Amino acid sequence: IDQCKSCVTCSCTMDLKSFLKMNYLTLLTMAGVIIGIIVGIIIRSEQDEIMSPREIMYISFIGNIFLRMLKSIIIPLIIPSLIVSIGSLDLKDSSRIGGVAIIYYSVTTFLAVILGIVLVVTIQPGYGADIDNLSSVTDTSRNVTTPDTLMDLIRNCFPPNILRATIQQDKTGIVYPGTDGVIKRKNKPDIDGSDKNTWAIKTESTWNSNILGLIVFSIVLGLAIAISKEEGAPLLNFFQSLATVMMRITIWIIHLAPVGVCFLIIGKVLEMENFGESFTKLGKYFGTVLLGLFLHGFIVLPSLYALSTRKSPIRFVLNMGNALMTAFGTASSAATLPITMNCLEEKNGIDSKISRFVLPIGATINMDGTALYEAIAAIFIAQFRGVPLTFGNVIAISITATAASIGAAGIPQAGIVTMVMVLDTVGLPSEDVGLILAVDWLLDRFRTTVNVLGDSIGAGVVSHYSNKEKKVEKDAISMCEKPTESSQDNHEVTTI
Repeated sequence: IDQCKSCVTCSCTMDLKSFLKMNYLTLLTMAGVIIGIIVGIIIRSEQDEIMSPREIMYISFIGNIFLRMLKSIIIPLIIPSLIVSIGSLDLKDSSRIGGVAIIYYSVTTFLAVILGIVLVVTIQPGYGADIDNLSSVTDTSRNVTTPDTLMDLIRNCFPPNILRATIQQDKTGIVYPGTDGVIKRKNKPDIDGSDKNTWAIKTESTWNSNILGLIVFSIVLGLAIAISKEEGAPLLNFFQSLATVMMRITIWIIHLAPVGVCFLIIGKVLEMENFGESFTKLGKYFGTVLLGLFLHGFIVLPSLYALSTRKSPIRFVLNMGNALMTAFGTASSAATLPITMNCLEEKNGIDSKISRFVLPIGATINMDGTALYEAIAAIFIAQFRGVPLTFGNVIAISITATAASIGAAGIPQAGIVTMVMVLDTVGLPSEDVGLILAVDWLLDRFRTTVNVLGDSIGAGVVSHYSNKEKKVEKDAISMCEKPTESSQDNHEVTTI
């Protein structure tokens, strides 16, 4: 009996050591998030006045360095990884993987929007909300129209200069006609400038990487390499080496996540004005969005994974822990991309050809958390303003929220601009975006976590179907090549 107890104890110790060895980074990053929140709250409680921007900058300096390191490897990791993934697959595999991914993205985004609308209509957080006096309510509108924003999205898919796309993207704005709101025209009657469609159009470049354009270019280059075969092999080998080296650098940076995330969280907690007042007045709205994100991220998405793969989603999600914690800390799907790739490939055993093909596209166009949030936020503002919404308005919100979430990664100040798009759809004033910005910094972290989880589960689903179809094809080929016993006997008789 003592020997059996000793064996059980030894087995438990080994299991614990194995668990800690596999998940130590996730646990440390989670601890960094918790410590960051606690330390931030303690520092706030000890200060009589709000800390100055310079003091906050000093405290969050280490976190900002970590974030800059993550962002610095996004382009040199995404481009070669995507090119290698597509270039090493044949066209049939590429189209199959891409088709399954697009279907998955469409279904999950649609479900997220529907869930958000159902929750906000049922709970009705906007009725009775007292948020007019929040100090953070300011005019955050930008001179932009919905068609311009959608056209910018398409325009940025085709950058005129691929080198410039690494540092700049195009943005269309409109110019206010003047203080009197009247557009003066030579030899023609003046025009009332109340309609934004009559304003002058101004196209400019912003200092943000055009990730969408780089992804489109990488896909085309990868397809060209795949078609070229032997002629494209040297170029494919070059990008393969570059992707391998960049992943090694990524692993080094990943180990800084616990400390970096901790200081980022401390800085954000200290930055928040009217901490208690904001959550008191916006508590019902905050709770509705959080409930929607939880249901979609930890009920809907895992259920889709289980139904699609017939596997337990629990282990899969737990293995993504480090990526999810980093997503919460950085509030950026793109910045978390290197860590997401590492978790999928090292812990969940996803083929790198699939993860590096699906993830960059997913991080750009698959924003389930953002779509859900924007649907809830738009209807919440309508409820608060007492604006009745028809069924057609709700449909318009759902379509625009979906479109806005697809283009969110390619638009500067995505949270503000895309919300303006949704509000504009149902005729709500764009300055009402300021009503919800008081808690947006925290909700942004939760919805980014759901976005990353959605991309990860998408890679798992695509990998399952890809492996399944390959197995069917392999079995079919082996059956065709394997001669039957009767044909062998007939051959022997004929030979005799």
